[in-house]
Amino acid sequence: MRYLTPYIIKDLQKKMVFVGGPRQVGKTTLAKKILDAHSSTGRYFNWDYDEDRQDILKKKWSHKNHLLIFDELHKYPGWKNWIKGLYDVEHEQHSFLVTGSARLDIYRQGGDSLLGRYHYWRLHPFTLDEFPEGMDKEEVFRRLMTIGGFPEPFIADDKREARRWRRERFDRVLREDIRDLEKIQNISQLSLLLDLLRTRVSGLIVVSNLARDIQVASQTIKHWLEILQRMYLVFSVKPYTMNIPRAILKPSKIYFYDNGDVLGDKGAIFENLVASSLLKRIQFLEDRDGYQYQLCYIRDKEGREVDFVIVKDNKIEEIIEVKYGDETLSKSLQYYNERLKPRKATQIVAGLKRDYDKQGIQVISPLNYFSERTFW
Repeated sequence: MRYLTPYIIKDLQKKMVFVGGPRQVGKTTLAKKILDAHSSTGRYFNWDYDEDRQDILKKKWSHKNHLLIFDELHKYPGWKNWIKGLYDVEHEQHSFLVTGSARLDIYRQGGDSLLGRYHYWRLHPFTLDEFPEGMDKEEVFRRLMTIGGFPEPFIADDKREARRWRRERFDRVLREDIRDLEKIQNISQLSLLLDLLRTRVSGLIVVSNLARDIQVASQTIKHWLEILQRMYLVFSVKPYTMNIPRAILKPSKIYFYDNGDVLGDKGAIFENLVASSLLKRIQFLEDRDGYQYQLCYIRDKEGREVDFVIVKDNKIEEIIEVKYGDETLSKSLQYYNERLKPRKATQIVAGLKRDYDKQGIQVISPLNYFSERTFW
């Protein structure tokens, strides 16, 4: 059972539920599991399937189908008005679950015609604090570092098949999803940008440098980065500058939703794993509790830097430094812990044998950090 399942089932009792997230992250499987577990009968519709599409347009289902699931419904041009009208008329008789890829999130943000009628959840890949039952955490960590957390390659645990899966996923996102939404003439240059980003995880992303490397305008790079983020391929971590003496506005860092996308050393791969796990956690808390979270990093003019800052409603919750093998307490983490006084300061070390606390900072392995802080 995926981590969102009980919350979605509960929300379906009150409103429609929309589930978005990266392509192939398991939204359809999640929806079908919820249908199987539902106490009454229901029906699953996929807009890409001809017979289902005709039944959707004709509103052809039984009054006994208490739960109606519409997969990829956002491909229907008038889907928002269609589902709004359906919900307003039939919400006392049916519950509605709508799933989709990045396009669902984009269209959702485009207007408020559905305001007050639904709850929205974002589904993420497997992480150290959410994975299939019966797996050992050491094995989970190995797969996350070598294969990535998307369900199909993660479960198969085959590097060759994972590479094939990843290439096909990139092709579908670049050549289908993006073309459906954006007028981009040269997909090959956008693909080149994606390849460059895969080698620059954890580093500062300087737009002018990328523009020079790909030989396009800086404004074009900015636009393409926004597209890749909307497609759930990458996400940005921006600098935190409030209340930091001599802070400087630095470029963002870019990380990948799929840890298997990263082309770099183990340190970069591990930092991406922590980043994607933290993003999954704070987006879950946003969707469940309604708080506003940000994932940032800190760097000042003296070069003191901490990898991640978790900000909740404009207040620092935690500062986190990530190390693959170095157990020595980070001096930058000590500096910011003394001056910013966050609720918690943590150094996560991949190869740490024994956790310890020093100067108000917890030094901990990723297996213990995520197992001790379970929110689902």
